[in-house]
Amino acid sequence: MAKDANDFFKGGSEPFRAFFDMQGEAMREMMGQLAQGKFGTKFTGAALDPGDMAEFANVAREIQAMWFKFMAQRSQGNEANTNPFDPAQWLTLAQGMAKQIPTDPIDTAQRLAKDSMEIWQGVLGGFLGGGSKIEAPDADALPRKDRRFAAEEWRAHPAFALLHQTYLMMAEYFVGAAKQVEGIAPEKRKQLEFATTALVDAMSPDNFILTNPVVLKRTIETKGQNLLKGMQHLINDLKKGQLTHTDAEAFELGVNLAATPGKVVHETPLYQLVQYTPSTDEVFATPLIIFPPWINRFYILDLTAKKSFIKWAVDQGISVFVVSWKSADASMKDVIWDDYIRAQIDAIDTVRERLKVPSVHAIGYCVAGTTLAATLAILAKRNEADKVKSATFFTAQVDFEKAGELKHFIDDGQLEMISNLSSEGYLDGRYLAATFNSLRGKDLIWNYVVNNYLLGEDYPAFDLLHWNGDVTNLPSKWHADYLRDLYRDNKLVVPGALSADGTAIDLSQVNTPAFIQAGREDHIAPAESVWKATEHFKGPVTFLLAGSGHIAGVVNPPSANKYQYWTGESTAASLKDFVDGATEHPGSWWPHWLEWLEQQDSEKVPAKGKRKPGGKGDKVIEDAPGRYVKTR
Repeated sequence: MAKDANDFFKGGSEPFRAFFDMQGEAMREMMGQLAQGKFGTKFTGAALDPGDMAEFANVAREIQAMWFKFMAQRSQGNEANTNPFDPAQWLTLAQGMAKQIPTDPIDTAQRLAKDSMEIWQGVLGGFLGGGSKIEAPDADALPRKDRRFAAEEWRAHPAFALLHQTYLMMAEYFVGAAKQVEGIAPEKRKQLEFATTALVDAMSPDNFILTNPVVLKRTIETKGQNLLKGMQHLINDLKKGQLTHTDAEAFELGVNLAATPGKVVHETPLYQLVQYTPSTDEVFATPLIIFPPWINRFYILDLTAKKSFIKWAVDQGISVFVVSWKSADASMKDVIWDDYIRAQIDAIDTVRERLKVPSVHAIGYCVAGTTLAATLAILAKRNEADKVKSATFFTAQVDFEKAGELKHFIDDGQLEMISNLSSEGYLDGRYLAATFNSLRGKDLIWNYVVNNYLLGEDYPAFDLLHWNGDVTNLPSKWHADYLRDLYRDNKLVVPGALSADGTAIDLSQVNTPAFIQAGREDHIAPAESVWKATEHFKGPVTFLLAGSGHIAGVVNPPSANKYQYWTGESTAASLKDFVDGATEHPGSWWPHWLEWLEQQDSEKVPAKGKRKPGGKGDKVIEDAPGRYVKTR
């Protein structure tokens, strides 16, 4: 890890890292009290017997030894390959924003939080000190409800009811005050609102051992084993620099993830091209090439067999190729957007030459869809548009005017911080993972702090969460240009404002038939933002709105019978008009897309020769999923 990044971490983000240090210290201190019989009596109302105290003492010694060993290693700088991206790192994003926006509301929130915490501690201290008990409030009588406090323990004693109700009241006040700040630009107000929400989420009493009655109860019941296991989870995450969401041993690429049979048939320093083995006797004449985003691993489209879009497409008789991007390292410090566009063109030409076909269908997902739009514009400018028969866009933006919550991270302060974190020519993927997690902080950060560290629960075996944590690094030059030119300055929709590989980009010259899919609850590429692509392409456009978000809205196999999708007038004046006149359909949209694809070209050919990769006389590189997807 770059020295500059470590220096940054040791400076600016230390207050946030202290939160997790505090949890470790709290585990150690609490177990010490339990071992001495001080805490359990007050919480349970019954004295701990000598046997229980002995068990607590043993666990306390183990927790103390683990924590002291870890702190000693950190203070001596002996953490091999450790980096600044610990689970608290995402909070530095809000800290960076504070340099660009008025700070009075946040400062006020912090002061009020400190004062209120003292009140909470006073109430809770009286309870733990044996104060008189009164009847606990009924659940229906509580004015505010939040699923974080749904457990009965939060109502079993008035102290905890008062605690979480006061917190919810304060949270409403803080966020509401941020929304009403006057005298600043709308985008700055949105940033302030986001930063304030991040702050109040972090302050939630369920994130702390001594203010979470569910954790206290579990600690008594397990004689501290939950904290022992949680301490190991916490230390492991601090060492690897990433919050763990799922059981890392439950999945293996090529075995139960990314396991659709195929071969790597082409390779460059930037990508591998995977061709999948047909499962039907005949296949569509026009092959399909999928460009997944290089900010994630391509196997989001090839999870377990039941969820795999790739396997499903192969089973429908499509000759499927997928680009597997290489995770960036120092050798890719000069990679820019032009290189990814050239790679898309190279992959298209490789498939055309390999199968001796004039054109391909193409899919671009997220940022690769944005890039596919630029590629199509360049091909059109070069009179080579006929190389792509149709283009499908999965949750891809080309017009970033309404790009949503990620725009909170695109101001001068954030761009400067990202630059400081990329001194070796690439941005560590854990930063980007933290960014996306912070958009759903309650669900993707604090929920796991409580479950993993405080309750000591085992990690679930969840393929989607495994993929979500399998991060990729990004070339820093490309990333900075992408954020600046597209997200911040929205240049892609200005004809000629950008060029790549020596050719000006003008989306209005794209005549290729396009299928544009958006997710109704997508918080990364909002549907309203994705819709705007319909306003820029010149050719025929079909728009489809899928239920759910950025991932589940795409990965929704027919067999799951989940969600829904909407079809309607793709030339409507706005997304609202589209929705108002749309028809809702239950289940997966994949079959609807297949019908559209067949309308572009329904011809079929025998699945033989190089349609079956690795056959006689066909030199291939290795089995799918290839090496690049496994490179960390």
